[in-house]
Amino acid sequence: MAKKQSKLKIIPLGGLGEIGKNMTVFEYENDIIVVDCGLCFPSEDMLGIDHVIPDMTYLEENYSRIRGFVITHGHEDHIGALPYALRKFNVPIYGTRFTLALVEHKLEEARIKNAPLRCVMPGDSIELGCFRIEFIKVGHSIAGAVALAITTPLGVVIHTGDFKVDYTPIDNEPIDINRFAYYGSRGVLALLMDSTNAELAGTTPSEVEIGKTFEKVFDEETGRVIVASFSSNVYRIQQIADIAIRHGRKICLQGRSMIYITRIARELGYLNIPDDCVVSLEKLSHIPDDEICVLTTGSQGESMSGLFRMANSNHKLNIGRGDTVIISASAIPGNEKAVSKVINQLFMRGCNVVYDPLADVHVSGHARRDELKLMFRLIKPKFFIPIHGEARHLYHHAQLAEQMGVDASHVFVLNAGDVLDLTRRGGKVVGRVPAGEVLVDGAGIGDVGSTVLGDRKRLSQDGMFAIVIAIKRSSGELAAEPLVVSRGFVYEKDFEGVLEDAKAVAVAQALRFAECGRHEWNSIKNDMARGIDNCLYKKTKRAPLIMPLIVEVD
Repeated sequence: MAKKQSKLKIIPLGGLGEIGKNMTVFEYENDIIVVDCGLCFPSEDMLGIDHVIPDMTYLEENYSRIRGFVITHGHEDHIGALPYALRKFNVPIYGTRFTLALVEHKLEEARIKNAPLRCVMPGDSIELGCFRIEFIKVGHSIAGAVALAITTPLGVVIHTGDFKVDYTPIDNEPIDINRFAYYGSRGVLALLMDSTNAELAGTTPSEVEIGKTFEKVFDEETGRVIVASFSSNVYRIQQIADIAIRHGRKICLQGRSMIYITRIARELGYLNIPDDCVVSLEKLSHIPDDEICVLTTGSQGESMSGLFRMANSNHKLNIGRGDTVIISASAIPGNEKAVSKVINQLFMRGCNVVYDPLADVHVSGHARRDELKLMFRLIKPKFFIPIHGEARHLYHHAQLAEQMGVDASHVFVLNAGDVLDLTRRGGKVVGRVPAGEVLVDGAGIGDVGSTVLGDRKRLSQDGMFAIVIAIKRSSGELAAEPLVVSRGFVYEKDFEGVLEDAKAVAVAQALRFAECGRHEWNSIKNDMARGIDNCLYKKTKRAPLIMPLIVEVD
Protein backbone atom coordinates (compact mmCIF):
# COMPACT_ATOMS: atom_id res chain seq x y z
CA MET A 1 0.00 0.00 0.00
CA ALA A 2 1.41 3.39 -1.00
CA LYS A 3 2.40 5.71 1.80
CA LYS A 4 -0.02 8.57 2.29
CA GLN A 5 1.51 11.82 1.02
CA SER A 6 2.23 14.42 3.70
CA LYS A 7 0.85 17.92 3.32
CA LEU A 8 2.53 21.31 3.48
CA LYS A 9 0.80 23.48 6.05
CA ILE A 10 0.82 27.27 5.68
CA ILE A 11 -0.44 29.07 8.79
CA PRO A 12 -0.48 32.89 8.94
CA LEU A 13 -0.36 34.15 12.52
CA GLY A 14 -0.67 37.81 11.49
CA GLY A 15 -0.44 40.23 8.59
CA LEU A 16 -3.78 39.27 7.01
CA GLY A 17 -6.75 41.59 7.35
CA GLU A 18 -4.46 44.16 8.95
CA ILE A 19 -1.41 46.31 8.32
CA GLY A 20 1.48 44.91 10.36
CA LYS A 21 2.04 41.98 12.73
CA ASN A 22 3.38 39.90 9.83
CA MET A 23 4.16 36.30 10.72
CA THR A 24 3.70 33.08 8.71
CA VAL A 25 4.36 29.47 9.69
CA PHE A 26 5.42 26.81 7.17
CA GLU A 27 5.13 23.24 8.42
CA TYR A 28 5.91 19.89 6.87
CA GLU A 29 5.79 16.75 9.01
CA ASN A 30 8.21 17.36 11.88
CA ASP A 31 9.71 20.65 10.67
CA ILE A 32 8.51 24.22 11.16
CA ILE A 33 9.99 27.49 9.92
CA VAL A 34 8.61 30.93 10.70
CA VAL A 35 8.82 33.83 8.26
CA ASP A 36 8.93 37.26 9.96
CA CYS A 37 7.86 38.18 13.46
CA GLY A 38 6.37 41.66 13.46
CA LEU A 39 4.20 43.94 15.53
CA CYS A 40 1.58 46.54 14.72
CA PHE A 41 0.71 49.77 16.44
CA PRO A 42 -2.42 50.01 18.60
CA SER A 43 -5.68 51.35 17.25
CA GLU A 44 -7.23 54.43 18.81
CA ASP A 45 -9.48 52.39 21.10
CA MET A 46 -6.51 50.49 22.61
CA LEU A 47 -5.90 53.12 25.27
CA GLY A 48 -2.50 52.92 26.94
CA ILE A 49 -1.30 50.01 24.80
CA ASP A 50 2.26 50.33 23.47
CA HIS A 51 1.98 47.85 20.61
CA VAL A 52 0.37 44.60 19.50
CA ILE A 53 2.15 41.31 18.73
CA PRO A 54 0.94 38.00 17.27
CA ASP A 55 -0.42 35.21 19.45
CA MET A 56 2.38 32.61 19.47
CA THR A 57 0.49 29.88 21.34
CA TYR A 58 0.74 27.48 18.42
CA LEU A 59 4.51 27.92 18.26
CA GLU A 60 4.82 27.39 22.00
CA GLU A 61 2.91 24.13 21.65
CA ASN A 62 5.24 23.02 18.84
CA TYR A 63 8.51 24.52 20.06
CA SER A 64 10.53 21.35 19.55
CA ARG A 65 9.74 21.37 15.83
CA ILE A 66 10.76 24.99 15.10
CA ARG A 67 13.93 25.02 13.01
CA GLY A 68 14.34 28.79 12.79
CA PHE A 69 12.93 32.25 12.09
CA VAL A 70 13.61 33.74 8.65
CA ILE A 71 13.27 37.53 8.39
CA THR A 72 12.62 39.28 5.07
CA HIS A 73 13.61 42.82 6.20
CA GLY A 74 13.99 45.09 9.19
CA HIS A 75 10.78 47.07 9.44
CA GLU A 76 8.97 46.94 12.78
CA ASP A 77 6.00 45.10 11.28
CA HIS A 78 8.42 42.26 10.43
CA ILE A 79 10.90 42.24 13.37
CA GLY A 80 9.15 44.07 16.20
CA ALA A 81 7.90 40.97 18.03
CA LEU A 82 11.24 39.13 17.96
CA PRO A 83 12.25 40.20 21.50
CA TYR A 84 9.08 38.56 22.81
CA ALA A 85 9.57 35.46 20.67
CA LEU A 86 13.18 34.99 21.77
CA ARG A 87 12.15 34.96 25.41
CA LYS A 88 10.29 31.75 24.55
CA PHE A 89 12.18 30.17 21.65
CA ASN A 90 15.94 29.66 21.50
CA VAL A 91 16.11 29.09 17.75
CA PRO A 92 18.31 30.70 15.08
CA ILE A 93 17.24 33.95 13.39
CA TYR A 94 18.27 34.42 9.74
CA GLY A 95 18.43 37.79 8.00
CA THR A 96 20.67 40.10 6.01
CA ARG A 97 23.29 42.34 7.63
CA PHE A 98 21.19 45.46 7.97
CA THR A 99 18.16 43.49 9.14
CA LEU A 100 20.15 41.73 11.85
CA ALA A 101 21.77 44.99 12.95
CA LEU A 102 18.29 46.37 13.65
CA VAL A 103 17.25 43.12 15.33
CA GLU A 104 20.36 43.18 17.50
CA HIS A 105 19.55 46.72 18.64
CA LYS A 106 16.04 45.67 19.63
CA LEU A 107 17.38 42.70 21.56
CA GLU A 108 19.88 44.91 23.38
CA GLU A 109 17.05 47.21 24.46
CA ALA A 110 15.13 44.15 25.67
CA ARG A 111 18.27 42.88 27.47
CA ILE A 112 18.29 39.63 25.52
CA LYS A 113 21.84 38.36 25.13
CA ASN A 114 23.52 35.70 23.02
CA ALA A 115 20.63 35.39 20.57
CA PRO A 116 21.53 32.97 17.72
CA LEU A 117 21.59 35.49 14.86
CA ARG A 118 22.73 34.12 11.48
CA CYS A 119 23.71 36.58 8.75
CA VAL A 120 22.93 35.78 5.10
CA MET A 121 23.36 37.61 1.80
CA PRO A 122 21.04 37.75 -1.23
CA GLY A 123 21.83 34.64 -3.26
CA ASP A 124 22.66 32.53 -0.20
CA SER A 125 20.77 29.33 0.59
CA ILE A 126 20.27 27.62 3.95
CA GLU A 127 18.71 24.34 5.05
CA LEU A 128 16.32 24.17 7.98
CA GLY A 129 15.00 20.67 8.48
CA CYS A 130 13.36 19.59 5.23
CA PHE A 131 13.26 23.18 3.93
CA ARG A 132 15.87 24.81 1.71
CA ILE A 133 15.56 28.60 1.58
CA GLU A 134 17.18 30.91 -0.95
CA PHE A 135 17.30 34.65 -0.29
CA ILE A 136 16.45 36.78 -3.35
CA LYS A 137 17.23 40.51 -3.61
CA VAL A 138 14.15 42.76 -3.84
CA GLY A 139 13.59 46.50 -3.73
CA HIS A 140 11.80 48.07 -0.78
CA SER A 141 11.99 51.18 1.39
CA ILE A 142 14.73 49.69 3.55
CA ALA A 143 18.12 48.19 2.88
CA GLY A 144 18.64 44.44 2.94
CA ALA A 145 15.13 43.39 1.88
CA VAL A 146 14.81 39.90 0.43
CA ALA A 147 12.21 37.51 -0.90
CA LEU A 148 12.36 33.81 -0.10
CA ALA A 149 12.34 30.79 -2.38
CA ILE A 150 11.40 27.96 -0.02
CA THR A 151 12.00 24.51 -1.47
CA THR A 152 9.76 21.99 0.27
CA PRO A 153 9.29 18.24 -0.35
CA LEU A 154 6.19 19.14 -2.39
CA GLY A 155 7.67 21.94 -4.47
CA VAL A 156 8.89 25.54 -4.32
CA VAL A 157 7.01 28.25 -2.44
CA ILE A 158 7.89 31.88 -3.14
CA HIS A 159 7.35 34.43 -0.36
CA THR A 160 8.01 37.92 -1.72
CA GLY A 161 8.17 39.78 1.56
CA ASP A 162 7.47 43.50 1.04
CA PHE A 163 8.74 44.61 -2.35
CA LYS A 164 8.43 46.84 -5.37
CA VAL A 165 10.04 46.69 -8.81
CA ASP A 166 12.40 49.69 -8.93
CA TYR A 167 14.63 49.64 -12.00
CA THR A 168 16.62 52.71 -10.82
CA PRO A 169 17.17 52.12 -7.09
CA ILE A 170 19.40 54.45 -5.10
CA ASP A 171 21.82 51.61 -4.28
CA ASN A 172 22.04 50.51 -7.95
CA GLU A 173 21.04 46.97 -6.93
CA PRO A 174 17.64 46.29 -8.52
CA ILE A 175 15.32 43.40 -7.75
CA ASP A 176 16.68 40.08 -8.99
CA ILE A 177 14.08 39.48 -11.70
CA ASN A 178 16.17 36.69 -13.22
CA ARG A 179 15.94 34.56 -10.10
CA PHE A 180 12.16 34.76 -9.97
CA ALA A 181 12.06 33.83 -13.68
CA TYR A 182 14.39 30.89 -12.96
CA TYR A 183 12.02 29.43 -10.40
CA GLY A 184 9.00 30.19 -12.58
CA SER A 185 10.53 28.23 -15.44
CA ARG A 186 10.98 25.19 -13.20
CA GLY A 187 7.54 25.29 -11.63
CA VAL A 188 6.35 27.04 -8.45
CA LEU A 189 3.86 25.33 -6.17
CA ALA A 190 2.63 28.44 -4.37
CA LEU A 191 3.19 32.19 -4.27
CA LEU A 192 2.65 34.38 -1.23
CA MET A 193 2.83 38.02 -2.38
CA ASP A 194 2.67 41.47 -0.79
CA SER A 195 -0.83 42.96 -1.24
CA THR A 196 -0.37 46.42 0.28
CA ASN A 197 -0.81 48.33 -2.99
CA ALA A 198 -2.97 45.78 -4.82
CA GLU A 199 -5.74 48.37 -5.22
CA LEU A 200 -3.54 50.83 -7.11
CA ALA A 201 -3.12 50.79 -10.88
CA GLY A 202 0.17 51.23 -12.68
CA THR A 203 3.59 51.03 -11.07
CA THR A 204 5.05 52.53 -7.93
CA PRO A 205 7.40 55.39 -8.86
CA SER A 206 11.12 54.93 -8.38
CA GLU A 207 12.75 56.39 -5.30
CA VAL A 208 14.80 58.70 -7.53
CA GLU A 209 11.61 60.44 -8.74
CA ILE A 210 11.12 62.36 -5.50
CA GLY A 211 14.64 63.75 -5.81
CA LYS A 212 13.24 66.35 -8.23
CA THR A 213 10.98 67.75 -5.50
CA PHE A 214 13.83 67.92 -3.01
CA GLU A 215 16.06 69.63 -5.56
CA LYS A 216 13.38 72.28 -6.13
CA VAL A 217 12.91 72.94 -2.41
CA PHE A 218 16.64 73.24 -1.73
CA ASP A 219 17.02 75.51 -4.78
CA GLU A 220 14.31 77.90 -3.64
CA GLU A 221 14.47 78.00 0.14
CA THR A 222 16.83 80.37 1.94
CA GLY A 223 16.00 79.27 5.48
CA ARG A 224 16.56 76.03 7.33
CA VAL A 225 15.15 72.87 5.76
CA ILE A 226 13.84 70.21 8.15
CA VAL A 227 12.97 66.83 6.64
CA ALA A 228 10.96 64.21 8.55
CA SER A 229 11.27 60.69 7.20
CA PHE A 230 11.28 57.07 8.30
CA SER A 231 14.67 56.51 9.87
CA SER A 232 14.84 53.02 8.37
CA ASN A 233 14.61 54.34 4.80
CA VAL A 234 18.34 54.86 4.32
CA TYR A 235 17.84 55.27 0.56
CA ARG A 236 15.66 58.33 1.20
CA ILE A 237 18.13 59.65 3.76
CA GLN A 238 21.01 59.18 1.33
CA GLN A 239 19.18 61.04 -1.42
CA ILE A 240 18.26 63.96 0.87
CA ALA A 241 21.77 64.15 2.28
CA ASP A 242 23.34 64.17 -1.20
CA ILE A 243 21.06 67.00 -2.36
CA ALA A 244 21.58 69.01 0.82
CA ILE A 245 25.37 68.69 0.60
CA ARG A 246 25.32 69.75 -3.07
CA HIS A 247 23.50 72.89 -1.95
CA GLY A 248 26.14 73.64 0.66
CA ARG A 249 24.15 72.53 3.69
CA LYS A 250 25.30 70.66 6.77
CA ILE A 251 23.31 67.66 8.03
CA CYS A 252 21.96 67.56 11.59
CA LEU A 253 20.34 64.30 12.70
CA GLN A 254 17.56 64.40 15.28
CA GLY A 255 15.46 61.70 16.91
CA ARG A 256 16.76 58.65 18.72
CA SER A 257 16.07 56.12 15.96
CA MET A 258 17.35 58.47 13.25
CA ILE A 259 20.67 58.88 15.03
CA TYR A 260 21.03 55.18 15.78
CA ILE A 261 19.96 53.76 12.41
CA THR A 262 22.04 56.21 10.38
CA ARG A 263 25.06 55.30 12.50
CA ILE A 264 24.52 51.59 11.83
CA ALA A 265 23.87 52.20 8.12
CA ARG A 266 27.07 54.24 7.80
CA GLU A 267 29.09 51.57 9.60
CA LEU A 268 27.73 48.84 7.30
CA GLY A 269 28.25 50.89 4.15
CA TYR A 270 24.58 51.40 3.29
CA LEU A 271 24.81 55.15 3.88
CA ASN A 272 27.58 57.48 2.74
CA ILE A 273 27.59 60.88 4.46
CA PRO A 274 31.04 62.46 5.05
CA ASP A 275 31.80 63.13 8.71
CA ASP A 276 32.59 66.78 8.06
CA CYS A 277 29.07 67.28 6.66
CA VAL A 278 27.36 66.14 9.87
CA VAL A 279 26.99 68.60 12.75
CA SER A 280 25.47 68.41 16.22
CA LEU A 281 22.42 70.37 17.32
CA GLU A 282 24.57 72.56 19.57
CA LYS A 283 26.58 73.85 16.60
CA LEU A 284 23.57 74.95 14.53
CA SER A 285 23.45 78.37 16.18
CA HIS A 286 26.85 79.15 14.61
CA ILE A 287 25.77 78.14 11.07
CA PRO A 288 23.72 80.37 8.72
CA ASP A 289 20.14 79.16 8.20
CA ASP A 290 20.66 78.60 4.47
CA GLU A 291 23.42 76.11 5.26
CA ILE A 292 21.35 73.85 7.53
CA CYS A 293 19.40 70.66 6.79
CA VAL A 294 17.86 68.77 9.70
CA LEU A 295 16.88 65.12 9.23
CA THR A 296 14.45 64.04 11.93
CA THR A 297 11.97 61.39 13.02
CA GLY A 298 8.28 62.18 13.37
CA SER A 299 6.76 61.65 9.94
CA GLN A 300 3.89 59.77 11.63
CA GLY A 301 3.19 62.39 14.28
CA GLU A 302 4.64 60.27 17.10
CA SER A 303 4.36 62.16 20.38
CA MET A 304 7.99 61.64 21.43
CA SER A 305 9.54 62.20 18.00
CA GLY A 306 11.81 65.06 17.01
CA LEU A 307 9.31 66.76 14.69
CA PHE A 308 6.44 66.55 17.17
CA ARG A 309 8.55 68.20 19.85
CA MET A 310 9.71 70.89 17.42
CA ALA A 311 6.13 71.63 16.40
CA ASN A 312 5.10 71.94 20.06
CA SER A 313 8.08 73.99 21.27
CA ASN A 314 9.46 71.13 23.35
CA HIS A 315 12.71 70.79 21.42
CA LYS A 316 16.02 72.65 21.56
CA LEU A 317 15.58 73.43 17.88
CA ASN A 318 13.18 76.37 17.88
CA ILE A 319 11.57 76.30 14.44
CA GLY A 320 9.19 78.87 12.99
CA ARG A 321 8.91 81.55 10.35
CA GLY A 322 11.47 81.14 7.58
CA ASP A 323 11.86 77.41 8.09
CA THR A 324 10.66 74.82 5.58
CA VAL A 325 9.50 71.44 6.84
CA ILE A 326 9.20 68.49 4.44
CA ILE A 327 7.21 65.49 5.67
CA SER A 328 8.57 62.77 3.42
CA ALA A 329 6.12 59.97 4.20
CA SER A 330 2.46 59.13 3.91
CA ALA A 331 0.43 58.46 7.02
CA ILE A 332 0.21 54.82 8.06
CA PRO A 333 -3.47 53.86 8.52
CA GLY A 334 -4.47 54.97 12.01
CA ASN A 335 -1.91 57.79 12.17
CA GLU A 336 -3.79 60.29 9.98
CA LYS A 337 -5.03 62.44 12.87
CA ALA A 338 -1.62 62.61 14.53
CA VAL A 339 0.08 63.63 11.28
CA SER A 340 -2.60 66.24 10.55
CA LYS A 341 -2.19 67.70 14.02
CA VAL A 342 1.57 68.10 13.58
CA ILE A 343 1.11 69.74 10.15
CA ASN A 344 -1.36 72.21 11.64
CA GLN A 345 1.00 73.02 14.50
CA LEU A 346 3.83 73.67 12.06
CA PHE A 347 1.71 76.07 10.02
CA MET A 348 0.68 77.87 13.20
CA ARG A 349 4.34 78.36 14.05
CA GLY A 350 4.88 80.04 10.69
CA CYS A 351 6.69 77.22 8.88
CA ASN A 352 6.34 76.46 5.21
CA VAL A 353 5.20 72.82 5.17
CA VAL A 354 5.64 70.51 2.17
CA TYR A 355 3.80 67.21 2.42
CA ASP A 356 2.08 64.49 0.43
CA PRO A 357 -0.21 64.91 -1.55
CA LEU A 358 0.67 68.59 -2.12
CA ALA A 359 4.06 67.59 -3.54
CA ASP A 360 5.90 64.45 -4.60
CA VAL A 361 7.86 63.97 -1.39
CA HIS A 362 7.15 60.29 -0.84
CA VAL A 363 6.97 57.08 -2.83
CA SER A 364 5.76 53.76 -1.50
CA GLY A 365 7.95 50.73 -0.99
CA HIS A 366 5.21 48.39 -2.18
CA ALA A 367 4.35 47.12 -5.66
CA ARG A 368 1.27 48.28 -7.54
CA ARG A 369 -0.85 46.20 -9.90
CA ASP A 370 1.42 46.27 -12.96
CA GLU A 371 4.37 45.11 -10.85
CA LEU A 372 2.22 42.39 -9.30
CA LYS A 373 1.21 41.27 -12.81
CA LEU A 374 4.88 41.03 -13.74
CA MET A 375 5.53 38.73 -10.79
CA PHE A 376 2.60 36.50 -11.76
CA ARG A 377 3.99 36.22 -15.28
CA LEU A 378 7.51 35.44 -14.04
CA ILE A 379 6.61 32.99 -11.30
CA LYS A 380 3.52 31.30 -12.81
CA PRO A 381 2.37 29.77 -9.49
CA LYS A 382 -0.07 26.89 -9.21
CA PHE A 383 -1.51 28.25 -5.95
CA PHE A 384 -1.70 31.83 -4.72
CA ILE A 385 -2.10 33.31 -1.23
CA PRO A 386 -2.27 37.11 -0.94
CA ILE A 387 -0.51 38.40 2.19
CA HIS A 388 0.32 41.67 3.96
CA GLY A 389 -2.78 43.84 3.80
CA GLU A 390 -6.26 44.63 4.98
CA ALA A 391 -9.20 42.59 3.69
CA ARG A 392 -9.79 44.83 0.67
CA HIS A 393 -6.14 44.57 -0.37
CA LEU A 394 -6.23 40.78 -0.17
CA TYR A 395 -9.44 40.50 -2.19
CA HIS A 396 -8.22 42.91 -4.87
CA HIS A 397 -5.04 40.85 -5.13
CA ALA A 398 -6.99 37.60 -5.34
CA GLN A 399 -9.07 39.00 -8.21
CA LEU A 400 -5.89 40.07 -9.98
CA ALA A 401 -4.48 36.55 -9.63
CA GLU A 402 -7.53 35.11 -11.38
CA GLN A 403 -7.19 37.71 -14.16
CA MET A 404 -3.59 36.57 -14.59
CA GLY A 405 -4.66 32.97 -15.13
CA VAL A 406 -4.52 31.39 -11.66
CA ASP A 407 -7.41 28.97 -11.24
CA ALA A 408 -10.01 30.47 -8.87
CA SER A 409 -10.03 27.25 -6.83
CA HIS A 410 -6.28 27.68 -6.30
CA VAL A 411 -6.53 31.18 -4.79
CA PHE A 412 -6.80 31.28 -0.99
CA VAL A 413 -7.73 34.45 0.89
CA LEU A 414 -6.88 33.43 4.44
CA ASN A 415 -7.50 34.82 7.89
CA ALA A 416 -4.90 34.84 10.63
CA GLY A 417 -4.96 31.42 12.26
CA ASP A 418 -6.25 29.49 9.24
CA VAL A 419 -4.44 26.22 8.55
CA LEU A 420 -4.04 25.74 4.80
CA ASP A 421 -3.12 22.20 3.74
CA LEU A 422 -1.41 22.05 0.34
CA THR A 423 -0.60 19.05 -1.80
CA ARG A 424 0.58 19.02 -5.41
CA ARG A 425 -3.03 18.59 -6.48
CA GLY A 426 -4.96 21.02 -4.34
CA GLY A 427 -5.39 22.93 -1.13
CA LYS A 428 -7.93 23.25 1.64
CA VAL A 429 -8.36 25.19 4.87
CA VAL A 430 -8.63 22.37 7.41
CA GLY A 431 -8.82 24.19 10.71
CA ARG A 432 -7.62 27.05 12.85
CA VAL A 433 -4.96 27.68 15.47
CA PRO A 434 -4.93 30.45 18.10
CA ALA A 435 -4.16 33.73 16.34
CA GLY A 436 -5.16 37.10 17.65
CA GLU A 437 -3.85 40.22 19.29
CA VAL A 438 -1.53 40.06 22.26
CA LEU A 439 -1.42 43.54 23.80
CA VAL A 440 1.82 44.88 25.23
CA ASP A 441 1.42 47.50 27.95
CA GLY A 442 4.68 48.47 29.61
CA ALA A 443 6.17 45.32 31.09
CA GLY A 444 2.87 43.48 30.76
CA ILE A 445 2.43 41.10 27.83
CA GLY A 446 -1.06 39.80 27.19
CA ASP A 447 -2.38 40.78 30.62
CA VAL A 448 -4.63 43.52 29.27
CA GLY A 449 -7.86 42.24 27.77
CA SER A 450 -11.21 43.56 26.65
CA THR A 451 -12.40 44.19 30.22
CA VAL A 452 -9.43 46.42 31.06
CA LEU A 453 -9.68 48.23 27.72
CA GLY A 454 -13.40 48.73 28.31
CA ASP A 455 -12.69 50.26 31.72
CA ARG A 456 -10.04 52.55 30.20
CA LYS A 457 -12.43 53.66 27.48
CA ARG A 458 -15.14 54.38 30.02
CA LEU A 459 -12.70 56.32 32.19
CA SER A 460 -11.57 58.36 29.19
CA GLN A 461 -15.14 59.22 28.20
CA ASP A 462 -17.06 59.66 31.47
CA GLY A 463 -14.51 59.51 34.27
CA MET A 464 -14.72 57.70 37.59
CA PHE A 465 -17.07 57.81 40.58
CA ALA A 466 -15.86 56.12 43.76
CA ILE A 467 -17.73 55.96 47.06
CA VAL A 468 -16.29 54.64 50.32
CA ILE A 469 -18.70 53.48 53.02
CA ALA A 470 -17.53 52.49 56.49
CA ILE A 471 -19.68 49.89 58.30
CA LYS A 472 -19.44 49.05 61.99
CA ARG A 473 -18.34 45.46 62.29
CA SER A 474 -20.49 44.79 65.35
CA SER A 475 -23.80 46.27 64.22
CA GLY A 476 -23.63 46.77 60.46
CA GLU A 477 -24.51 50.46 60.91
CA LEU A 478 -22.81 53.38 59.17
CA ALA A 479 -19.67 54.40 61.00
CA ALA A 480 -19.24 57.73 59.18
CA GLU A 481 -20.56 59.89 56.38
CA PRO A 482 -19.84 58.20 53.00
CA LEU A 483 -16.83 59.61 51.18
CA VAL A 484 -17.24 60.39 47.45
CA VAL A 485 -14.26 60.73 45.13
CA SER A 486 -14.96 61.81 41.54
CA ARG A 487 -12.38 62.18 38.76
CA GLY A 488 -13.21 63.28 35.22
CA PHE A 489 -16.96 62.98 35.84
CA VAL A 490 -18.42 66.28 37.06
CA TYR A 491 -17.28 69.35 38.95
CA GLU A 492 -18.50 68.36 42.41
CA LYS A 493 -19.54 71.81 43.61
CA ASP A 494 -21.90 72.20 40.65
CA PHE A 495 -23.48 68.78 41.14
CA GLU A 496 -23.80 68.49 44.92
CA GLY A 497 -27.45 67.44 44.66
CA VAL A 498 -26.62 64.63 42.23
CA LEU A 499 -23.82 63.36 44.46
CA GLU A 500 -26.11 63.41 47.52
CA ASP A 501 -28.68 61.33 45.63
CA ALA A 502 -25.96 58.82 44.70
CA LYS A 503 -24.86 58.69 48.33
CA ALA A 504 -28.42 57.90 49.40
CA VAL A 505 -28.60 55.01 46.93
CA ALA A 506 -25.29 53.68 48.21
CA VAL A 507 -26.28 53.95 51.86
CA ALA A 508 -29.56 52.15 51.24
CA GLN A 509 -27.67 49.20 49.79
CA ALA A 510 -24.95 49.30 52.46
CA LEU A 511 -27.49 49.01 55.28
CA ARG A 512 -28.42 45.59 53.89
CA PHE A 513 -25.10 44.40 55.21
CA ALA A 514 -26.44 44.21 58.78
CA GLU A 515 -29.26 41.96 57.59
CA CYS A 516 -27.41 39.79 55.06
CA GLY A 517 -23.92 39.49 56.50
CA ARG A 518 -20.53 38.98 54.86
CA HIS A 519 -21.60 36.15 52.54
CA GLU A 520 -23.71 38.68 50.56
CA TRP A 521 -20.91 41.24 50.36
CA ASN A 522 -20.33 40.92 46.60
CA SER A 523 -24.04 40.96 45.83
CA ILE A 524 -24.49 44.14 47.86
CA LYS A 525 -21.58 45.85 46.11
CA ASN A 526 -22.93 44.88 42.69
CA ASP A 527 -26.43 46.16 43.52
CA MET A 528 -24.87 49.35 44.87
CA ALA A 529 -22.89 49.90 41.65
CA ARG A 530 -25.99 49.34 39.49
CA GLY A 531 -28.08 51.67 41.63
CA ILE A 532 -25.51 54.45 41.55
CA ASP A 533 -25.00 53.97 37.81
CA ASN A 534 -28.75 54.34 37.15
CA CYS A 535 -29.01 57.36 39.44
CA LEU A 536 -26.07 59.20 37.86
CA TYR A 537 -27.10 58.43 34.29
CA LYS A 538 -30.68 59.62 34.97
CA LYS A 539 -29.38 62.93 36.32
CA THR A 540 -26.38 63.58 34.03
CA LYS A 541 -26.69 61.25 30.97
CA ARG A 542 -23.14 60.13 31.75
CA ALA A 543 -21.89 56.69 32.70
CA PRO A 544 -18.69 56.91 34.77
CA LEU A 545 -16.83 53.89 36.03
CA ILE A 546 -18.45 53.11 39.40
CA MET A 547 -16.19 51.91 42.23
CA PRO A 548 -18.11 51.18 45.48
CA LEU A 549 -15.91 50.32 48.46
CA ILE A 550 -17.31 48.94 51.71
CA VAL A 551 -14.98 48.69 54.70
CA GLU A 552 -15.58 47.30 58.16
CA VAL A 553 -14.39 49.23 61.22
CA ASP A 554 -14.46 48.40 64.91
